[in-house]
Amino acid sequence: MAEESGQGLGNGATALMSTLAGAGVDHVFANPGTSEMHLVQALEGETRIHPVLTLFEGVASGAADGFGRMAGRPAATLLHLGAGLGHATANLHNARRAGTPLINLVGDHARHHRPFDAPLDADIEGIARPFSSWVRTARSAHGLAQDGAEAVAAASTAHPGSLGSIATLAIPVDCAWGAAPGPRAPVAIPARAQVPEAAITAAASALRSGTLLLLDGDALTAEGQRWAAALAQKTGAAVSATTFPARVEQGPQLPALARLPYFPEDVQRALAGVHTILRVGAEAPVSFFAYEGVPSDLTPEGAQVLTLAERHEDVLDALARLGAALGVTLADAPAQGQRRPEVPSGALGARQVGATLAALLPEDAIVTVDSGGGGAAAVPCASAAPHSWLNLTGGSIGMGGPLATGAALACPGRPVFALLGDGGALYSLQALWTQARESLPVITLIYNNRRYNILDHEYRRLGINEVGPRAESLFDLSRPDVDFLALATGFGVPAVRVSEGPALAEAIGRALAAGGPHLIEVML
Repeated sequence: MAEESGQGLGNGATALMSTLAGAGVDHVFANPGTSEMHLVQALEGETRIHPVLTLFEGVASGAADGFGRMAGRPAATLLHLGAGLGHATANLHNARRAGTPLINLVGDHARHHRPFDAPLDADIEGIARPFSSWVRTARSAHGLAQDGAEAVAAASTAHPGSLGSIATLAIPVDCAWGAAPGPRAPVAIPARAQVPEAAITAAASALRSGTLLLLDGDALTAEGQRWAAALAQKTGAAVSATTFPARVEQGPQLPALARLPYFPEDVQRALAGVHTILRVGAEAPVSFFAYEGVPSDLTPEGAQVLTLAERHEDVLDALARLGAALGVTLADAPAQGQRRPEVPSGALGARQVGATLAALLPEDAIVTVDSGGGGAAAVPCASAAPHSWLNLTGGSIGMGGPLATGAALACPGRPVFALLGDGGALYSLQALWTQARESLPVITLIYNNRRYNILDHEYRRLGINEVGPRAESLFDLSRPDVDFLALATGFGVPAVRVSEGPALAEAIGRALAAGGPHLIEVML
């Protein structure tokens, strides 16, 4: 039986939203439908939560990811049944790999309606499990607020490996409309576990020339990088980030930081001579994909892998204790110093775009990267100005624009750059509309070479020197050419097309001065 209606006041939905707000959730990225109307009504009255409409659920999940990475606390999505959750899954996959705190609120059919197999009925828990560390379906209006409190705690708790920190709560609509007593108190969030002293002792013994400190997670905060660089300078060890860390702080005030390459052969070359990998919030290196004749495990043959701290443990405490054991302080960390390249003249490739961005990068910016050539900007930008760099973590493209949207809402006043390939941008270009509605200072650079360029590289790795016309048609994004200027303008975002360095620099300067969202199509 359905519970008695609370008629919009004192119902499960209002108790849930009040509970979420009391636990610190202040943004909901939504694409709601019929089953979520009571939750929408509850948001009308809960002024501590800012509701943000997205035109596609993949934008909602990607924006919640960007918010969580920058704010360090969960935002929520509001999604319509299993189909809406399904639309969100690609960027939820990335958020899981990033370890982002995130809550999915998914409307569901009323409990008494489920036996009728209505057209939108789906196994929401089954859809959610592959990327969620916590999954629940609410059973009553009275218990819905407590479910919400526990979802916040689950999302705010770090979990081992790639399990992630996504909590998914399915909400049958009768649990939303039924009468409920009111909000519940926040659930305590456990502190990160300290690593055992034996791990500190083993790491101290292992640090020497030929040892690589491999960093991810909290080890890539400014403090974590300084500890790692100071330890390396004292012992002769080397330091590297993983290939696609979720967030990296960069800037001239920090040490220079290497990053493992993408292709497995390049990783093997980068690790040549390494006899010990010391994991600091990182997993051991593996190939992104399987290739014939190439090992999946990229740890050098004969090398040992030790662990200072797992990602879900107190990584910074472990680094500080290791520093104390070796007589190292944060003051011993070197700084790379500021270097800004000149704006290049002439035609633009990925490297020239990166140099132009580095020449103009404002302090305290946020840079998000999806597929395409944006990754080439990381090296010149690293020493240009202090900034936060957010990577494509799980390999599911279409993340960069939504990620930038959430990051901008998490950090008001900080300029945001989204570096997107033309192919990847088309997965979630609807993010521009949300940026326009929210007046967000996001500058989107589209690297337009009119093709899925990475697939050219992958195809030629098969040993094929010439791409035939039928295969080539699956990599080609012309015939017709995509008109990004028209698309951006249609979403309410001013746009310009450039093909040379000085024009790109001028466009970036104008966008920074004007504020609000802008799109710059860069013809490569």
